[in-house]
Amino acid sequence: QVQLVESGGGLVQAGGSLRLSCAASGSIFSINLMGWYRQASGKQRELVARISSGGRTNYADSVKGRFTISRDNAKNTVSLQMNSLKPEDTAVYYCNVVPPLQNYWGQGTQVTVSS
Repeated sequence: QVQLVESGGGLVQAGGSLRLSCAASGSIFSINLMGWYRQASGKQRELVARISSGGRTNYADSVKGRFTISRDNAKNTVSLQMNSLKPEDTAVYYCNVVPPLQNYWGQGTQVTVSS
C-alpha cells in the first residue's frame, strides 16, 4: 500500500505562487493516473489536475493555464506548481490516485490565498 504525504502549502497573496509536493512511500511507477485534489471549507473535494504515467495532463477549467502538474516516477513524487493564485484557490490540497482510493488520503496541505 502506498502512503502519500503532501507538503508545500502556506499563506500567499493573490497573484503569488506556491509549489506543492506529494511524496509516496512506495513506487508510483505502475500507477497510471495520479491527481491533485482540493477541498475548500464547506465544499466537496474536487479534482484539479491529473497526470498519466506517460505524462499526459488534464486540468479543471478553474485552474487551467495557472497550475502545472508533474511527476517523477524515479523519485516517487508528484508536484503541483500553482501560479497566479486567487482567493478562490484557498483549500486543503491532497494528492491521490485517479479515481481516488479512500485509504490513500493523506493529511493534505493548506493553501490560503489572501486578497
